Amino acid sequence: MTAIKEFFVGRDGNLPGRPSLLLWQFVVLAGFFAAWQFLTDHNILDPFFFGSPKEIIARTWADFASGQIYIHLWITLIETLLAFAIGTFGGVVIGFWFARAPLLSAIFDPFIKAANAIPRVVLAPIFALWLGLGIWSKVALGVTLVFFVVFFNVYQGVKEVNLVILNNSRVLGANRNQLLRTVYLPSALTWLFSSLHTAVGFALVGAVVGEYLGASAGLGYRIAQSEGVFDTNGVFSGMLILTAFVIAIDAVVTLIEKRLLVWRPQQTTTLNAQG
Repeated sequence: MTAIKEFFVGRDGNLPGRPSLLLWQFVVLAGFFAAWQFLTDHNILDPFFFGSPKEIIARTWADFASGQIYIHLWITLIETLLAFAIGTFGGVVIGFWFARAPLLSAIFDPFIKAANAIPRVVLAPIFALWLGLGIWSKVALGVTLVFFVVFFNVYQGVKEVNLVILNNSRVLGANRNQLLRTVYLPSALTWLFSSLHTAVGFALVGAVVGEYLGASAGLGYRIAQSEGVFDTNGVFSGMLILTAFVIAIDAVVTLIEKRLLVWRPQQTTTLNAQG
């Protein structure tokens, strides 16, 4: 009995292990879809407006079985990865540069904040006008979303470097390049990877929104097509694929993060026992 309790709750109030966490997550997901299916089967929720989980899964399976979805997945993947890579590179480089150049950051601070305040959806038609309806207008929109997330996190990570470590490194004779490699970069990495988990979703949002507004292929294009004929199951099927898409890319980012941040001490989260 104790072993079963520890499987679900954990020992001494700690979070349970990964297998039991996955089980709980599966139970929550299955319960959500079961409730949704029940409500639509009994017309508590109108299937025309809310779709049906069985029909959504069947539509998704049919799309993969027929192979129709793969070209759209590939195009959206290319747009997402390009936006993610370009936005991340620009955010890291300029974030480091501004953090190490106080005068430069002070001069450009209002311009950076003003650019970040522009609604990105407004830029989509402009990028389409400048770059056409190909992939680059979608990439440009994704870059504007990714860049600022990464930039602000890298900037803050460099600015909040541990002063004790920094001063000790200088006392030991570390030059500028050594400080950058052994002090500033490790300090910024934690902030960077924290931002990358968000940036993955933003890169995909940029690609899908761009496709939604004007494209001939891609997941956003497929969702727009389904909306145009009031195909609710098709819309939800596209959203389901997008969700799995983001989770897969985020898992890759997590693996890279664990590889590069092996030096970081592991944190244990505990639950306060009540009573």
